[in-house]
Amino acid sequence: MSSERQYGWMWDEACDLVDAAEQAQRRFLRYVGPGGDAAAWAPPVDIQEVPEGVVVVFALPGVALEDIELRLEPAALTVRAARRLKVAHPDALIRRLEIPHGRFIRRIALSGVPLVLSATRYEHGCLEVYLVRAKESDL
Repeated sequence: MSSERQYGWMWDEACDLVDAAEQAQRRFLRYVGPGGDAAAWAPPVDIQEVPEGVVVVFALPGVALEDIELRLEPAALTVRAARRLKVAHPDALIRRLEIPHGRFIRRIALSGVPLVLSATRYEHGCLEVYLVRAKESDL
């Protein structure tokens, strides 16, 4: 096996491991620190660049719209909220919790041309955030 082919295989393997680690981190609850404001999980996100700007989609099933806080800064888009634990019955004995609950924060770094918030839509548990390139008058 040529050294170029061997290193290409190793790079692919390393990228797969990083992807798996990121997915596992978002999938399962994790302890981040003490305090009622500590984030317990981070939702998965899709980012799509379109001719007008950027569309960011956050997967937030079970999160109430009124519990979502969205903040756009020059260098980042931040979403905070909480997914409340929903118990089927007061006497329920919980055997497994795989769906993340509690507070979360997800910060998406922004670079390049300045963006402004154009629109948001919350549908089927997904928050869609539409960011467009800022005009001179917006700055």
